[in-house]
Amino acid sequence: MSFILQPWQLLLLILAGWVNRQQQEIIEYLRTENHVLRESHGKKRIKLNSVFRSLLEDSGVKSVRLPARSPNLNAHLERHMRSLKVECLNRMIFFGENPLQKAVNEFLGHYHQERNHQGLGNRLIAAGEEVGRTIGKVRCHERLGGMLRYYYRNAA
Repeated sequence: MSFILQPWQLLLLILAGWVNRQQQEIIEYLRTENHVLRESHGKKRIKLNSVFRSLLEDSGVKSVRLPARSPNLNAHLERHMRSLKVECLNRMIFFGENPLQKAVNEFLGHYHQERNHQGLGNRLIAAGEEVGRTIGKVRCHERLGGMLRYYYRNAA
């Protein structure tokens, strides 16, 4: 039995190898940076200096300073960021800022309009008119290539 590769198959193999190598280089770079930061800062929190704060303010980021020893003041934000990471970002590989921004915007749309929240009694934050229908065909709305799904009933 002979196995002959088509030109497009060879191109895909080369491309897959290149992507794999790029991913390995990025992972190695991040490991090196992580190691350097751990050596230089240890377990201390990195504090932002005034230059970095002004750079953030110039780009439109509003900084809120928390009092010392108050970890529960931002518990809601930390839970939201955990949901974003676990349900979306950890499942994808981004090559640039634009795909990352698009994925975050899609997740936020899903989070606010289509995702049940236990803190609200498994209700939606901004429920649409399709919520609560008992008749009609069940439909699925997918975001990010089917990674985020929302099931609803069509109007009868």
